[in-house]
Amino acid sequence: MKRARVAAAALLGLSLSASSFAGDDYALVVSGASGGDPYVAKYSGWRQSFVSTLRTKFGYPDDHVIVMAEAPGPGVRAATRDEVRRTLLDLRGRLGKDDQFVVLLIGHGTRADGSDDAKFNLVGPDLKASEWAELLKPLASRVVFVDTTAASFPFLRHLAGPGRTVVTATDSTAQEFETVFGGFFVRAFEDPAADADKNGRVSLFEAFVYASAATRSWYEQRGQLPTERPLIDDDGDGVGHEAWNPGSDGALARATFLQPSSVPADPVAAAAVRRQRELESQIDDLKRRRASMPPAEYDAELERLLLELARSSVRARQP
Repeated sequence: MKRARVAAAALLGLSLSASSFAGDDYALVVSGASGGDPYVAKYSGWRQSFVSTLRTKFGYPDDHVIVMAEAPGPGVRAATRDEVRRTLLDLRGRLGKDDQFVVLLIGHGTRADGSDDAKFNLVGPDLKASEWAELLKPLASRVVFVDTTAASFPFLRHLAGPGRTVVTATDSTAQEFETVFGGFFVRAFEDPAADADKNGRVSLFEAFVYASAATRSWYEQRGQLPTERPLIDDDGDGVGHEAWNPGSDGALARATFLQPSSVPADPVAAAAVRRQRELESQIDDLKRRRASMPPAEYDAELERLLLELARSSVRARQP
């Protein structure tokens, strides 16, 4: 029994670096209405940096990264309500259940009048969180939705669901001041310091932790009280948590990478890779429940999951 556990643990590290769904990766990056010259360079810099990371570092095909901005141009669509609608309607026919779709909103956000909703400011009419939710609802893919704007908190509740990770820069619609979280989130995928487990890839959760810590430090260095508190939800309940107190959230985000990993062409091996990811999430969930479980039950379940993960790792690597 002990030898089996040791063998499983040895293979666990190998399998963690290889796991991924056998699907394609898509992204929608939107920098909305800037609201004035002081913000144009800031938002353009964040947008261009993130798009460059996806295309150049992570190898996303050009037609898999859709970019929208206040000033459209070659390869950049207009950041308007109608264009967002057209784009998401088109993606319904392209995205499958094994694909991953990342949405990054950069710009200004405001509270929607007379409701618990919020708006992302576009050129012309805005789109509320509830409207984004309706547009995304028919998509079969996994969704990563990151709103870096002020007053973004309601996006957690409206967009939460199975297979989804939602990140907001604020924990309240009352936090309507300009945010800095987005810049640090974008930087996380280029800064080796964000790779906390040193496996050569930055998970979504690692990026969230890195950006949350950098945001807190930014305010501390200026002697200011923070006017933003980033939250994450990936268990589908719409209740977000901070990076240092993730509660029931974090398992899916820890196993989610914007950087694609190579997936075997063989369908049996590809299925094994998909199973690896499922097992990793189950292991993370088990670890969170350890304190409430009898030690013998915890050890037996952990060993079962580790052994299955080890077997999946072997199958994924077979020619």
